[in-house]
Amino acid sequence: MTRYSIMKVLSDKLGLSFLAEPWLLQVFLVLLAAVLASIVTQFLLRYAEKKASQTTNHWDDALIQAAKRPLPIIIWLVGIAFSAAIVGKATGAVIFDAVPPIRNVGVVVCLAWFLIRLIRNFTDNIVAMREKNGEEVDLTTIDALSKLARLTVIIIATLMAMQALDFSISGVLAAGGIGGIAIGFAAKDLLANFFGGLTVYLDRPFSVGDWIRSPDKQIEGTVEYISWRHTRVRAFNKNPIYVPNALFTTIVVENPSRMTHRRIKETIGIRYEDIGVMGAIVADVKAMLQNHAEVDATQTLIVNFNTFGPSSLDFFIYTFTKTTAWIHFHEVKQDVLLKVAEIIDRHGAQIAFPTHTVHIEAAAPPQEYH
Repeated sequence: MTRYSIMKVLSDKLGLSFLAEPWLLQVFLVLLAAVLASIVTQFLLRYAEKKASQTTNHWDDALIQAAKRPLPIIIWLVGIAFSAAIVGKATGAVIFDAVPPIRNVGVVVCLAWFLIRLIRNFTDNIVAMREKNGEEVDLTTIDALSKLARLTVIIIATLMAMQALDFSISGVLAAGGIGGIAIGFAAKDLLANFFGGLTVYLDRPFSVGDWIRSPDKQIEGTVEYISWRHTRVRAFNKNPIYVPNALFTTIVVENPSRMTHRRIKETIGIRYEDIGVMGAIVADVKAMLQNHAEVDATQTLIVNFNTFGPSSLDFFIYTFTKTTAWIHFHEVKQDVLLKVAEIIDRHGAQIAFPTHTVHIEAAAPPQEYH
């Protein structure tokens, strides 16, 4: 009796007759090949990752990191689908006819997963490289392009998966066109916010981290996040403000973060009895500002006697600081005002404060009546 006959007799007695089927060996070999391919692939990916980390090029790292998870899953999907096809052909079971479409959808999903991971890694690398080189990073534009690329990948993958499941893409697109009209009416606010966000991304009136305010609405704070639907602004009292993007197409937005200078505009009064030194005070204050290290003398600089006030002689200061930082600006402004006070004191004058002079007329002598 041959070895095959012995195995067949034993399997029949144990109720494991299916083990003697010739297709079982084929399934085993295919699964073994999938296991070996997966092991070899992971080894090669680890080796490539180690080599890539030793180079200055960050793009190969992004590619390898993106492929680490989807690639082994694709190998297993193909191996299992091939094995299921062998079993289906041998047994004639109808259920195995669903394996090829499921395999195709799985491969499409893995490829989409790989591309999304690759886009995210590329985005992180671009930001890291620019920051390392000291270059300006436009996070708003980078984030917008990254979201747009990922959305494109998802849409294409969805259409490919539907085609793999034998859905008519042309019918889907036609239905989408008709349904899009109804959806457009029902979701006009959502679409308005979407196009408002697109306007913000393209025109870039502000970016994440900018301080913005609107004279039309009670909106002022630091931009924390820009999505396709709304923008989150952190107010100075630390409360979050969620602004629909459609609003930015109808209101005026100021962006103080992009100012080139900060302005000092002050009116200072001295006593009327100090009018004789007004010219000298104005000239010294102007010279002080022109030589001040924190004042930009190339910008408009005005110091002039301006007004005969109710209780003071007023001169005004109009100049710009080099710094735009809020805290440092107030330090500079304080220094300027203290120096102005010193100049006034040096000339023997005094800063006026509101006073009132009351003139009392002498009372008429009482008349005598006889």
